[in-house]
Amino acid sequence: MNRRSALKTAVAAGLVAFVAGCSTGPGDIVDVASSNSDFSTLVAAVSAAGLVETLQGDGPFTVFAPTNEAFAALPAGTVESLLLPENKDKLVSILTYHVVPGSYPASQLVGKHGKLPTAQGGSLSINGRDGVKVNGANVIIPDVAASNGVIHAIDKVLLPK
Repeated sequence: MNRRSALKTAVAAGLVAFVAGCSTGPGDIVDVASSNSDFSTLVAAVSAAGLVETLQGDGPFTVFAPTNEAFAALPAGTVESLLLPENKDKLVSILTYHVVPGSYPASQLVGKHGKLPTAQGGSLSINGRDGVKVNGANVIIPDVAASNGVIHAIDKVLLPK
């Protein structure tokens, strides 16, 4: 079993056990992402980056969450390289670039054009004129509710400049 598979299995097992213990309402962002197999790569990356506690915090947060397909579209070996301990700072930078402090449901983004500040320190360009796009990535599933914010599934991994 390679490192990535082992990490994904360990994270998934722990988070599934945690989610099973939640009895009411949506869980936090990590719980919700962990309960959807389309976000298994993102969940593994969040764990490797040490961001689980942060994304389980009070928030609110808006997370533009790349799907497994979005991660798979990166050049071969990129995800595996980012999961290595020596690349943790780069992984943290990329992941926090997908997080916006505050709650921004799609209804606040549709029809708008502008920028949102990220937890990483950069900003994301929002184009809500024809659907919702963030830095050119399409929001493919909007408004996945979490107890501490909202998740929008996107079709690309966003890379800070």
